[in-house]
This record gives sequence, structure tokens and C-alpha cells, in this order.
Amino acid sequence: MSVAAPPIFDSHCHLGQFQDGDPVAEHARAAAAGVVRLLVVGIDAKTSAQAESLAPLTGVGWSAGLHPNDALRLGDEWPAIEALARRPGCLAIGETGLDTFRDRCPVPQQERSLRTHLALARELDLPVILHCRDAYAPLYTVLRELPPHRGVMHCFSGTLDDARTALDLGLLLSFAGPLTYPKNDALRQVAAFAPADRILVETDAPFLPPQGHRGKRNEPALIVATVQALAQTRHMPFAAAAELTFANASRLFDRAGR
Repeated sequence: MSVAAPPIFDSHCHLGQFQDGDPVAEHARAAAAGVVRLLVVGIDAKTSAQAESLAPLTGVGWSAGLHPNDALRLGDEWPAIEALARRPGCLAIGETGLDTFRDRCPVPQQERSLRTHLALARELDLPVILHCRDAYAPLYTVLRELPPHRGVMHCFSGTLDDARTALDLGLLLSFAGPLTYPKNDALRQVAAFAPADRILVETDAPFLPPQGHRGKRNEPALIVATVQALAQTRHMPFAAAAELTFANASRLFDRAGR
């Protein structure tokens, strides 16, 4: 008798978006791989609305936010994003954060956008999805100035010290395809170190495909490789890693009881 695959929660994806994706086909392949819940994340007003439109698909939740690289558009985009965030189905605010890897937007404007997102997340009692690339110190400076936030460091790529600070701030750490890359021992060290109740998995699809699919379009079905890498890193069965991260994501994003 076959054993049912453990349920998996892709805690951050852009289902069917960009690069001519097909959200219905990707959703079907995800379900076949055991990915029964997905959080589709908005990065501007358009994609936040698209994320909401996918909610009728089984197991799909959505967020509303403006990516830090596009924070110069805050004045134009925010009214629509805020309106979406206030709808009952929105599960999180973001992604937002700081990014100094690219110079598309000055850091002070990124910080204004970040603070705007954080204020709305506090008002609505929703978790915040944080993007951080080459900007851990300034991001943590902002977060320390404000009341504690429930949220997640999406696609965590920092050092062990960066992870400690995020955990001290009450945040969860989410691991994506880079956890599978052969040379990324430093990230696997973080994944082994993090407390069991503070870790998530994600794809960030269509970006960051796991090893064996690099150079191709990522999609939620491929999160299985990341769960496998997490299980190996933490010396636990695949099913236990899937169940653990599913429970953590459900606890962070489910609105029931709040």
C-alpha cells in the first residue's frame, strides 16, 4: 500500500507570474508533488491584484506589497496595495524590505516604503514578508526602532550572525533553492542552527530554481528538492521536515483565531 506524501507549504512564490508562466498548470504540478498550500506574494499593485485573483485555486493564499527596488513608486502604488491588504483574504504584507545589491531606488525611499508596510501590518495584525539583499544592518536598524513584528525573512541568505539577529527580533527564516547549491555550506549551517519552530521553505518561483534545474524557470513543484536539502541538513526524515515547515507556515499566515 502506498504512503501518502506529506503536505508541503510553499511559503513564498509568484505563481505563474513573469516569463510567460501558466498559474493553473503550475498549480496542478505543485499539487501532484504534494504542495497543497502556496502563498502567492505581491511585489507591486499589479502583481498583488494578480495574486488575489489566484485565491480560488485550492490552497492558494496571497499577500500585497511593493518590492523595495520599486519603492520610488510608493506614492502611486500604495493606495491600491493598501486597499488590497485590507480585504479579508489577504494573509500578509509584502514583500517589502531593503536591497542595496541594485541601485534602482535610494535607501531612504526604501526605508519609507518599509516603514509604511510595517505600520499597515501592525494595524491589520498581519505578518510581514521581508526581502533583504546586502542590507541586513540597515534593515535591522529599522526593525529595532519599532515595536516587534511577526514575519519572515524571505529567501534568507545572510550569515549566522544575521540569522541570530533576525531570530532575536522574533522573525522566522525561510529557505529556498540556494539551500541545495553544493557550495552553499554557510546557508546550510544557518538552516541547521535555526530553531525548529522558526523555519520555513519556499521557492520564490519563478526565480532561484534548486540544483539540477538552475538556468530554468522555477515553480512550486520543485520545492521538494529544498525540503530534501533541509531534511538532510537537520538530520531528519523528509516527511518530518515537510510537516514541520508546513505547521510553521500555517501558524504564521493563517488568520484563524486572530
